[in-house]
Amino acid sequence: MIDALTLDQLRAFVSVVEAGSFRGSARRLSRVQSAVSYSVGNLEAQLGVTLFDRSGHRPKLTPQGLSLLADARSILLKVDALRARARELGEGVELELSIVIDSLYPMPWVMEALHVIRRSYVGVSIRLEVLPLGGPPAAIQEGRVTLGILAGEDLTDSRIELEAMHSHSFVAVAARTHPLAAAAEDSDSLEAVVLAEHVQIVLSDPTQLSEGRDFGVLSPTTWRVNNQETKYAMIRAGHGWGRLPCWVVEENLASGELVRLPVVALGLGGQVDVQFYLARRIDRPLGPVARAFREAILASHASGT
Repeated sequence: MIDALTLDQLRAFVSVVEAGSFRGSARRLSRVQSAVSYSVGNLEAQLGVTLFDRSGHRPKLTPQGLSLLADARSILLKVDALRARARELGEGVELELSIVIDSLYPMPWVMEALHVIRRSYVGVSIRLEVLPLGGPPAAIQEGRVTLGILAGEDLTDSRIELEAMHSHSFVAVAARTHPLAAAAEDSDSLEAVVLAEHVQIVLSDPTQLSEGRDFGVLSPTTWRVNNQETKYAMIRAGHGWGRLPCWVVEENLASGELVRLPVVALGLGGQVDVQFYLARRIDRPLGPVARAFREAILASHASGT
């Protein structure tokens, strides 16, 4: 009967798909291979369908298995969320709060939220990572952190719950001494062919999540750096052009040290707005300290402090 389905069987099914083999699934689940095979076999018997074609070297999803995979994942996510919510209701104060912040996010707002935590939870340790691109979503997916602030949602998956916060503006800029600064003064828009003649300073991804993809890269020649501070310093020094958050370059633009580049491929006037999200794994409960940080960071951006 279908009522005899178990979560163990569903986890074994999804794990075999994600691991690519019954042996790999057994390692993930810390079980013997025969137990995983038995669970999947029982699931197939309960459902009355064959989930895997086992004739090859590796198990391959059948059309029926592929069709049911999304349902199995959805059920497991809901169960994990239920368990996390139940733990959250009875959770004590955490000893440590681990947070990951996208390097594009305004750090003064993070510091303000941490002041709130420090006043309310004196003995709690804070572990803070600031990473670019796929770093924050990877840290959340792998369970290394409790909360994260992400720029955009391109690199997330169904395990991550997102709460929209607000957006920030980003502009293409170059140093006053850079040739593109003069070109920007002579034109209301810069075409990609003009930019292609100059080095673009680009953030590199510390993960494989964005492998094969580039975001806003227009120049064939790039200098890649691993953090926002180095990118900012290189652009200020005139080594190349690139996009930076408005909150980082506001004073430089006002003083004339940096010049906005009206790059038509990067939004009106070379400016684009990026949506930020507060994020956590759906199966990881938020304790009192994490909830307090969430409330503080949302209050900070609401007031604009």
